Amino acid sequence: MVQAVVNVIPKVQPQQVKAERHRRVGLYGGTFNPVHNAHLLVAEQVGRTLSLDKVSFLPDMQPPHRDHKGTIAADLRLDMLKLAVADNPFFDIEMEEINRGGVSYTYDTIKALKERHPDTDYYFIIGGDMVDYLPTWNKIDQLVEMVNFVGVRRKGAKNEAQYPVIWVDVPTVAISSSDIRARVKSGQSIRYMVPRAVEDYIKEHQLYID
Repeated sequence: MVQAVVNVIPKVQPQQVKAERHRRVGLYGGTFNPVHNAHLLVAEQVGRTLSLDKVSFLPDMQPPHRDHKGTIAADLRLDMLKLAVADNPFFDIEMEEINRGGVSYTYDTIKALKERHPDTDYYFIIGGDMVDYLPTWNKIDQLVEMVNFVGVRRKGAKNEAQYPVIWVDVPTVAISSSDIRARVKSGQSIRYMVPRAVEDYIKEHQLYID
């Protein structure tokens, strides 16, 4: 019997020509002194509206544009932030500015993050009041080439920009860290203004009473 010989030609896999999609990460910078429910609301709404992969809270070590007298130690602010985001896997904390120390300039932060994660597109979330001050930011002309600014409209701000800004409408909640500090100092309730775990932390460590 003559057996037929079958030549099996191996399949050639098509060359991978499609580049992987860049990750889209929101950055929400601030002193978070303390973090409150409006911060969490803004981060959630912006992140979901823009279909970001996640939103990273970016606590600063020493903000360049604020009076430092009322700012408590970074480790305490960081502890409260960890408690606030613990139950939401969409959130995390970016430690770049805390680890670097010193004055926190956004240009230095974005430059370092882009060098470390070149496959990530960053969306820097700021309030409409901060958009008004963009022309004064350190190296702003270079910065707008490196990051996407996302503006959240604020009552009383111009809410206009001479630089590219993606505007996102978020429900207005009139909560501020300064108001929370004032309420704690005067013995008023901050329930439902901050996450319960943050409220308990403030009481346990007797923060903002002086």
